Amino acid sequence: MDPLLLGAIVAIATILVLFSGVSVAIGLLIVSAAFLLIFDGPRSLELMPELLFGKLDNFALLSIPMFIIMGASIASTRAGADLYEALERWLTRVPGGLVVSNLGACALFAAMSGSSPATCAAIGKMGIPEMRKRGYPDGVAAGSIAAGGTLGILIPPSVTMIVYGIATETSIGRLFLAGVIPGLMLVGLFMIWSLYSTWKSGNASRLSAGSYTWKERFEILPRVLPFLLIILGVLYAMYGGIATPSETAAVGALLCLMIAMIIYKLWNPKDLWVVLRDSTKESVMILFIIAAAGVFSYMLSSLFITQSIAEWIGTLEVNRWVLMGVVNIFLLIAGFFLPPVAVILMAAPILLPIIDAAGFDSIWFAVVLTINMEIGLISPPVGLNLYVINGIAPDISLKTILTGSLPFVACMVLAIVLLCLFPGLATWLPDLVMGAAV
Repeated sequence: MDPLLLGAIVAIATILVLFSGVSVAIGLLIVSAAFLLIFDGPRSLELMPELLFGKLDNFALLSIPMFIIMGASIASTRAGADLYEALERWLTRVPGGLVVSNLGACALFAAMSGSSPATCAAIGKMGIPEMRKRGYPDGVAAGSIAAGGTLGILIPPSVTMIVYGIATETSIGRLFLAGVIPGLMLVGLFMIWSLYSTWKSGNASRLSAGSYTWKERFEILPRVLPFLLIILGVLYAMYGGIATPSETAAVGALLCLMIAMIIYKLWNPKDLWVVLRDSTKESVMILFIIAAAGVFSYMLSSLFITQSIAEWIGTLEVNRWVLMGVVNIFLLIAGFFLPPVAVILMAAPILLPIIDAAGFDSIWFAVVLTINMEIGLISPPVGLNLYVINGIAPDISLKTILTGSLPFVACMVLAIVLLCLFPGLATWLPDLVMGAAV
């Protein structure tokens, strides 16, 4: 059978299996086993256990559970609420300071936790009621938190970037640095739209927040500065050549647990058990998907599907930016239905040869891909962040939340366009800190 036709059949079969409701990892294994059995015979299945466990034989994978524990220990405390309160007190004089505080808190908490749903829940519980009480439109209140929560997979340390680095054998340190400027750019775009939308609503008084004394501003800092120092310390250790990403993640996880216990009195064994239990569940889920994706990639390569697609793309006489547009549309559609980790692990083996052949930088592409995944987090039908916000504020309709999120989707699309026009937004900082890639 023609490999391209076979690839189309594999794609359809994969979609049908995943839509049946099975987990992503199990679905990938079912599809891989079925096609290997049909086209390579029963003996090919003997390789599956070796492929499954061999994919996990990578020291860099240790950083995933460590960063997840780091984020879970923060998410289990009042750190999100304290971070929100600190920014609100310090930005109270800024026009629209409340919505700016919310987005700033989302960005910082996302950097600490690396989890989009956790960011939405932690900041949304405080921010949405407060914004609505001050008269901000429901769409701005809900949409800004939903969009701000997506920053967790872009601003370092990011588990999504780690997965991309492992899947593509790309430097995780470079990927983290590549997400910094685009992440800050997205925060800026979100803030600009939120302020404009609030101003357009016609009530200038909505742009004012409360009044706080200098004593009230400083007394909140000791509760949030330790976490921020840990993030800065982790990044410094990683880029200063002091430790590997896995080592810094382990130290960061330990310190975050200690601070949660000391500052937020997280002494109860039941509470600590919940942190470790939830971290283990999420880590196993991600690692299982990575292992299953390794088998899936082998199946695609064994049947010459990956090579044939790359060769076919190479024969097309189209502008490389047209090709990039098609890739972005594919990623957007995939992100509507699947979690970011699954999309990266499934698409990377197919897309990377195409990206390299078209002359695009793989570090730059990682940022573009991640922003596409962010759009999926606030877009139906899955749109995980939309449902998290709806759970926090059930009296705000899902339609209002979605409508409020759409302008932020436009901001993300604009960010992708800016990255295409100015690739240095993603590549300049990694080259500056770590030297130009060879």
